[in-house]
Amino acid sequence: MKFETRLIHGSHSIDPATGALSIPVYQTSTFAQKSVDHFGKYDYARSGNPTREALEEAIAALENGTHAFAFGSGMAAISSTLLLFQPGDHLVVCEDVYGGAFRVLTKLFSRWGLTVTFVDATSLDAIAGAIRPETKGIYLESPSNPLLKITDLAGAAELARSKGLITLVDNTFMTPYLQRPLDLGCDIVIHSGTKFLNGHSDVVCGFSVTKDRELAKRIGFIQNGFGAILGPQDCWLTLRGLKTLKVRLEESQSSAIRIANWLAAQPQVKKVHYPGLAEHPGFAVHNRQSSGPGAVLSFELESFELTKRLLEGVELAAFAVSLGGVESILSYPAKMSHAAMPPEERAARGISDTLVRFSVGLEAPEDLISDLGRFIAA
Repeated sequence: MKFETRLIHGSHSIDPATGALSIPVYQTSTFAQKSVDHFGKYDYARSGNPTREALEEAIAALENGTHAFAFGSGMAAISSTLLLFQPGDHLVVCEDVYGGAFRVLTKLFSRWGLTVTFVDATSLDAIAGAIRPETKGIYLESPSNPLLKITDLAGAAELARSKGLITLVDNTFMTPYLQRPLDLGCDIVIHSGTKFLNGHSDVVCGFSVTKDRELAKRIGFIQNGFGAILGPQDCWLTLRGLKTLKVRLEESQSSAIRIANWLAAQPQVKKVHYPGLAEHPGFAVHNRQSSGPGAVLSFELESFELTKRLLEGVELAAFAVSLGGVESILSYPAKMSHAAMPPEERAARGISDTLVRFSVGLEAPEDLISDLGRFIAA
């Protein structure tokens, strides 16, 4: 079946007990057992819940993985997956990683001896040069957040395999509809499901996906032991949102392409970061490993004053944290997604005080351009 068909008719599309076209919300904390010697499939909802299981199986299938694990937030998915590593281990991480991942790596995991080297992951040589004897993994985003830099995922995975390392990829921006890192040789895919997978700005959730049986066993143990699970109501809402992923992302992506080209023509816009533009340095690599540029872009304006007026004055795009909803969202990385990153670290990565991230929603692109044009039209 094609991807859009699998979104609707994948695993658990019909409730086997009643024939309902919507999987029930099993709003329970525990399950009655009939035997002291042989417990049923479910015993306590932290360890397993039928609604969560349905969602996990759906996400795994879409990523061409075998196991997915649903967590209470994207950061819970990231942090729980990072518990695969132990004190003394070292990770190579893309330098303009999401600010929450930067924070947890440098402020929490550093406390118990997990060390990190941040590199320009657009260069496989830079990744290779940062590998040490104690290195255990490579953590990547492609496109990265917020500068949408592109990493050669197949090349990075091949490098990692040659060194016996685990490759982890945050695939939030692309979703499995546009990019499937497991197919490119990567070991683990992470999502903030809050974004495009749910797509309606009403759930906070995260996922970790793999097709490696041993890694799945370890992540499953962490999910149960650490306990940062996703509740059944939020699982049901995400299952609902997932069904329209293809049509939502196609429409938003089409608008994003149009808006990116318009922005690139405005003299008050210094630079547009979007892999759908031919001048993007990662254009060829991205086209090779993905089937579209996605619905998120960022751009730099000529002054902080203009940036402030735009963010505070737009009417159709919400000035807010997050992305991937049906509504357009303008974010300010310096004080939102990357506020946890010290100013000098942001500056070194090119995350300036005039950088704006734009998650394009389902509004008419003409209306969005008109709204932006009140501030930055040529």
